[in-house]
Parts: sequence; C-alpha cells; structure tokens
Amino acid sequence: MKVAFDTFGCRLNRAESLDLEARLLQLGWEKTSSHSDADLIIVRGCSVTGRAEHDTVKFIEGLKKKYPAKRIFTLGCVKNRTPEAMLEKILTPQRVSENDSAAEAIPLSTARAYLKVQDGCSSNCSFCIVPSFRGKSISVDFTRVLERARLFIASGYTEIVVTGCNLSLYLSEGKRLPELLDALAKLPSKGHRIRIGSLEPGVIARDTVSVMAENANICRFLHIPVQSASNKILNDMRRPYRQHDIDNLVETAVKTIPGISLGCDIISGFPGETESDHIATLEYLKRKDFTNVHAFPYSERPGTPAANFANKIAKEIRSQRAREISLAVASKRRDFAKSFKGSTVEVVVEKASASAGWTSEYLWCAQNGTQISTTTSFLRNLPNRPRRRQIVQMLVKDVHGDTLYGDIV
Repeated sequence: MKVAFDTFGCRLNRAESLDLEARLLQLGWEKTSSHSDADLIIVRGCSVTGRAEHDTVKFIEGLKKKYPAKRIFTLGCVKNRTPEAMLEKILTPQRVSENDSAAEAIPLSTARAYLKVQDGCSSNCSFCIVPSFRGKSISVDFTRVLERARLFIASGYTEIVVTGCNLSLYLSEGKRLPELLDALAKLPSKGHRIRIGSLEPGVIARDTVSVMAENANICRFLHIPVQSASNKILNDMRRPYRQHDIDNLVETAVKTIPGISLGCDIISGFPGETESDHIATLEYLKRKDFTNVHAFPYSERPGTPAANFANKIAKEIRSQRAREISLAVASKRRDFAKSFKGSTVEVVVEKASASAGWTSEYLWCAQNGTQISTTTSFLRNLPNRPRRRQIVQMLVKDVHGDTLYGDIV
C-alpha cells in the first residue's frame, strides 16, 4: 500500500505530517510522491488566512475531481476534516499498548527533526480561527518530550525544531517552556542544537531568553508575533500584550544575547488601522533589530469577531502596506547577513551537494564556490563533503543578498 502526503502551513502541521508518515511507514506503507500511484492521499490543510484556506480547498477539490475513486484524508486546520476514527482505523495495528515501541516511530526524511510539544490555544484573539480547529491549549508530557528528543538524537538528528500552536502556553509536570528548553539543550549527545518557534512577548519569552543565553546550543533566533506597533490595534486584536511588552522583550534579547537574530509577524490593514498606525509599525521595525519579517495582509476569517468589525481597509491597501513592511526589513536582513563576512558560523547541513544549511541565526549558508552569481551556479569537486544533518563550522568568505558562502573549517 502506498501513501502520498501534501502539507500546507506551519511547522506544527509539518511535524504532525512527519510523525504520521513515520507511523505508517513502520506499519508497512510505502511513501510515494505520485498521487496517481498512491492508494491513500493525506492532505494536511491550513486556514490561518483566506489565501491559505483557498489554496488548501482548491487543492483538495482538484484531487477529488482527478481521482474520484481514491481515498483522500483531509487533516489539520481545514473544514470537513476526515473523522479521527477513520485515521485511527489504519493505525490500529500499531496501538498494542501505551509503551509499545511501535508508537515511537521516528521520521527520517528531513534534515532537521520537528518535535511537537504543544497544541491548541487558550487565547481569544479577535482575528484568529485556529482555536476553532485545534481547541484549547494542551501540552505533551514533559517526560514524553524528552524521550522523543532522545530518539531523534539517537537517529542522527543534530537540530531539533520545537513546535507548537502557542509555545508560550506549554506547561507539564510543573515545567514551563524555559525549563523544557533547558532540559532539551542539556540532553547528552555528540552535538545537537535546539531551535524554537514563535514566542509571544511576556514573562515566558523573557525567561526563555535567559535560558538561551545559558545554553549555547539553543539557536540564536527569536521570532516574535508583533502584529502591530499600535496599542489601539493590539487591543482590537485582543492580543495579550502591548507595545511596552514587545520593547521589553526586544531590549532584553539584544542585551542578553549580542548578535541574536530577531524575526516577527505583522498583520497589515487590520480593521481600523490608519495610515499613521501603519507608518508607526513601519518606523518601529526600521528602528529595532528585526532582520526577518512575515508581513501579510489582514484576512477576514468567518466566525471570528474581527470579521464583523467596522472600518475595514481596502484589500489593495492591505497588500501595499504588507509589501512596504517586507521591503523595509529585507534591506536590514541583507545588512545583517553582510555583518557575518569574516566570521565563523555553525551550519546544520540540509543539502549535502552544496554543503548548505541554516545557521543558528537562521541565515542560509552554502559552501564557498557552489555559486558564483545570481544566474550561474556550479558545484566544485569538493572532497570529504559533509553528510546531511552534520553540524559544520564555516568561515564566511562572501555574501550574496542574504545568503552566506564560506569554507568549512
């Protein structure tokens, strides 16, 4: 029996798809990239924005039209999901007992391990539809998380990406996210590092920064869902923080971990956002140390309070504002990349052919000589090319855009 996977959206979706893939492979299924060859197609969808939902639904409808006789399961944040009982039916042979080793199937198809530690969200943001799909926050048992991380390390992974719907809400066995990250960083290995996802400003995030400072193998990258630099807009969004909380976290991170890379999410054109609000957000991002931004136009999600708010912004204005923000931070990201020239960076190899992968600061770095211009590329016959998943140190010799090129040292 063959199964094909298609995954939309966030790292959490990816982690869940990879975990399910590993369980099915252990049951004897064969993975295929061809829909026509598959006996089962599993689509994990995303509806966080209107565009994401449209793309997911269009993809699923296209599959059903093209392959009307095939079994197609729809999972994740999408309407009309496949009932859990149907999925469990194909997994039933695996569930012999709680401690059955078969339940510990480990995905082996990626360069980095995706470790799900939390799901759902107990917040009530006015624009967000995700809780209607994922429910209230639940955390994976602390002991269980550590055991799965050990299995990832034993399987050869050197980077573990900690994923969740809202990581700030993690709580198990009296351990919060900072304590969990500290324990993950201290797991015995020949060398591994931990990467964390998005963290809301607040006590948990500030305590996490302290743990990052104490553990050099926690990646020097912090992503903050800023959303807006206007307190009025943050209030209307029902976000659990205000501008001073963002400032506090940014200042703490930069002071505590020199050279840290900061990313953020921005929603442009939220109902009631004035031109002054937009400019305030734009100027704020220019002043602060953000070098990576996900700026996207506000998208009405039916069933959320914000979908009924007055003072809606025209869609073309939302898109224009998002583009302006993206362009402003893109230049800062290029400058940030240039600052690494002459420095040594740590890379977890994802593409062995180019000895390329992500640095701790979330910049792409490749072996010097694998590209000589934006239009011409070639691979040198490099001896002793590092293996996929291997951690290497690279001396940065050149920078093109926001991509680093260096030699392994």
